[in-house]
Amino acid sequence: MINDTIAAISTPLGEGGISVIRVSGDEAVMRVERVFRSKLPLSAADTHTVHYGHIVDPATSERMEEVLVTLMRAPRSFTMEDVVEVSCHGGIVSVKKVLDLLLLQGIRLAEPGEFTKRAFLNGRIDLTQAEAVIDLIRAKSDKAFKVALKQVEGSLSKRIKALRHELVELMAHIEVNIDYPEHDVEEMTNAFIRDKCERVMGDIRQLLHTANQGKILREGIETAIIGRPNVGKSSLLNELAQTDRAIVTDIPGTTRDVIEEFVNVGGVPLKLLDTAGIRETSDIVEQIGVERSKTALAEADLILLVLNSSEELQEGELHMLEELADRQTIVILNKTDLPRQLDASAVERLYPQERVVELSLLEGRGVGELERAISHIFFDGKLDASDLTYVSNVRHIHLLKLALRSLEDALAANEQYVPIDMIQIDIRAAWEQLGEIIGDSVGESLIDQIFTQFCLGK
Repeated sequence: MINDTIAAISTPLGEGGISVIRVSGDEAVMRVERVFRSKLPLSAADTHTVHYGHIVDPATSERMEEVLVTLMRAPRSFTMEDVVEVSCHGGIVSVKKVLDLLLLQGIRLAEPGEFTKRAFLNGRIDLTQAEAVIDLIRAKSDKAFKVALKQVEGSLSKRIKALRHELVELMAHIEVNIDYPEHDVEEMTNAFIRDKCERVMGDIRQLLHTANQGKILREGIETAIIGRPNVGKSSLLNELAQTDRAIVTDIPGTTRDVIEEFVNVGGVPLKLLDTAGIRETSDIVEQIGVERSKTALAEADLILLVLNSSEELQEGELHMLEELADRQTIVILNKTDLPRQLDASAVERLYPQERVVELSLLEGRGVGELERAISHIFFDGKLDASDLTYVSNVRHIHLLKLALRSLEDALAANEQYVPIDMIQIDIRAAWEQLGEIIGDSVGESLIDQIFTQFCLGK
């Protein structure tokens, strides 16, 4: 199946300017040429050229579509195979008719992610770059896109390969000492092992330090907007989303379910959950909404507790302030355009200044301060996606932790003067675990599992 010719629609189904069908394989040019008619035969065309023509049913000679065909010959293509891309009119019917005709020429429908999988198997990209393609497609903010793009370009791969090179040098040194023990100076060997292990461990710890931030950029921050009814929770969601996503009225209890919306705040993706106002109520529907609000609150990474600064602090709000003080919580004093009635002493006692934001959604004041408060909690006040290599993939984080543990075991054994052939077992384990990250030592089942996460046609 690796060598056969595959095809899939690479653009979303539906109406649009164009739809693109990608074909890849050793026989891609020959099989597309069976149905493509233009002035120059496709087999005689140069690589990386675009050709105008028609898709024709060879059985009836009927013209089915007017197309542009792009030719990329191996190895100068995404898959390192011959690739032909057929651009036809956007629409469900037209693109399906062209694809069906191509499949009749002995071309197989591609599996999800199979084009990227072939790029990996043919050595064009490694596994971290392949996985970053998913992140690139799913990026929900500019910074998340930049991080994914750097990984597609190989920023993480270079770091991992450099670490493995350090370990290879160390293993080679140990092998020499095992083969020629008469030339071994024990103190020098132990010092060499210690220095190399500590250097690699330091780099791994630096990568793991970015893991939480990278995971946030990749997946977003689960953010619950909570507070009692009519304090401005839905208005806040609408302001951040720049749309009238939630209904806003003066009637308490308007929001009766949890409303979800992805927004980009200061380059950080937030999955906003606008919850029903938490209060005692006899309304059955509102009771269900309040229970869902409490569930969203329990699962949230970030809590935006909204208070109405034009009203006195209520007992239930004071209880929430105390209960959430140990969580990642930002207190928002809303409606500051109205005369202040709220005594902020309880807020100031429980929360540092950088976690309290004064906001007037009516006048559009305070949103910038909210962005800075979020950045301070999760990124120490600064977020630079251009210079740092962020580790965001759960699989990568797990393998980095395993490699770090193996090197810690090697270092501990070295300090106890364990025979170096035993120490090498842990060092080799770390080398292999790092290799799993970039795909140098990884099982076929894991590769299949990774690429099935891709959309069809990528």
